[in-house]
Amino acid sequence: MNLTVTVLQVVAPVFILASIGFVWVKIGLEYRIEFVTKLAMTLSLPCLIFVSLMQTRIDPEALTALSLAAVTAYAIISAAFLILVKLLRLESRTYTAPLIFGNTGNLGLPLALFAFGDIGLSYAIIVFAVMALWSYTFGIWLVAGAGSLGKVLREPLVWGTILGAVFLWRGWETPEFLTNTLSLIGQIAIPVMLITLGVAVARLSARGLVQAALLSAVKLALCVGVAWGVGQVFELNPTAFGVLVLQVATPVAVTSYLLAEKYGADAPSVAGLVVASTLMSVAALPLILAAVL
Repeated sequence: MNLTVTVLQVVAPVFILASIGFVWVKIGLEYRIEFVTKLAMTLSLPCLIFVSLMQTRIDPEALTALSLAAVTAYAIISAAFLILVKLLRLESRTYTAPLIFGNTGNLGLPLALFAFGDIGLSYAIIVFAVMALWSYTFGIWLVAGAGSLGKVLREPLVWGTILGAVFLWRGWETPEFLTNTLSLIGQIAIPVMLITLGVAVARLSARGLVQAALLSAVKLALCVGVAWGVGQVFELNPTAFGVLVLQVATPVAVTSYLLAEKYGADAPSVAGLVVASTLMSVAALPLILAAVL
């Protein structure tokens, strides 16, 4: 009973905030998702990442182990879905990137925070940073067929991660007034991203939900299995292990749909994956959380 209550306390804020966004749109209220997404991704989230890394007191060996585990997990998952998409004769530009990359920002960061506290958020940001770097390079190449080094270098969240890592490594601290300002800006990120997730799902028109549901189930099983195995191999501590499994197991990100729209892939099919995998996560993530707590 205690475990059930703990899991509900963790997942309830996540899905309540997402539901607020969903209902907000359904009752006809305005929500400018492009502006809010830019605000979160270019200002609030980089500040959250920078301050969290700067202030973290995670053992350097644990950070290194989690970073290597995240890189290994995403390398295995990428190879597996490249092969699977080819075997199933699906369009690579449409399906490969969404199946590889999960919603580690909008969903993974808050889950880690509510489940494991500030230390869990620090670990989750490491996994998110690995995924983001891989997504902005290899992921965009999959969808657009073009390199994206320039885009990576223009991303504030990349620089927030790099600067945060440097400050962590050197033991530096920004002046207190600046730290408080950056922390306040960073606090916007998680509630705004969750509400935006609900808004985005409410506006999607899903297509081919049966195929999307089957692919989402494969994604979930493969990602959990890979993350679980990699976490064991790298002998991660319980918090880092739980965060890795949760982050890698998150559903298809809404940004995958936006990228499909931008680069001319089959956006309605990606929307189906987003809806199916997000709905599946409502049941799956509490079970995964119960297993790793």
